Amino acid sequence: SGSRCAPVTRVGVFGGTHGNESSGVLLVRHWLRDGAEIQRHGLQVKPFLANPRAVEKGTRYIDCDLNRVFDPDSLGRPVVEDIPYEVRRAQEINHIFGPKGSDDAYDLIFDLHNTTSNMGGTLILENSRDDFTIQMVHYIKNALAPELCPALLIEHPSLKYATTRSVAKHPLGKYEN
Repeated sequence: SGSRCAPVTRVGVFGGTHGNESSGVLLVRHWLRDGAEIQRHGLQVKPFLANPRAVEKGTRYIDCDLNRVFDPDSLGRPVVEDIPYEVRRAQEINHIFGPKGSDDAYDLIFDLHNTTSNMGGTLILENSRDDFTIQMVHYIKNALAPELCPALLIEHPSLKYATTRSVAKHPLGKYEN
């Protein structure tokens, strides 16, 4: 018998985790102006510009990679004046969408990226035991068919992910050329 997971009611859609990756930024800005197409009954979808300073400068990051600082040490760091911008931003994101690992965390964060790798549109997941994310990948792949949409599992048995999307109960990344 399949295990039932709790209903997904809160979804974050992130663009601009890396400021030089424009696809997610454009989509998030579009939905911030007019979110009609992402409104669904019983579902709260929050488009979110993850690293606005880096987006403004058109650079990957300001002080350090935002997609690597969602670890307990960074999230628990005291806020002092010289704290790196992305560490402070990670704490803000964790406050809005988390806390990471808690029952209060957002159900899903869908993090949109661009890549120079020749991989087309690829979904990235970090946990093969997350039934919801597996089903969602299956749904997306079917919805895009006959267009190919590979899924890449980057699971590691002992690694605790410090990605921006790891704040959510169900993290999913989407990478585009």
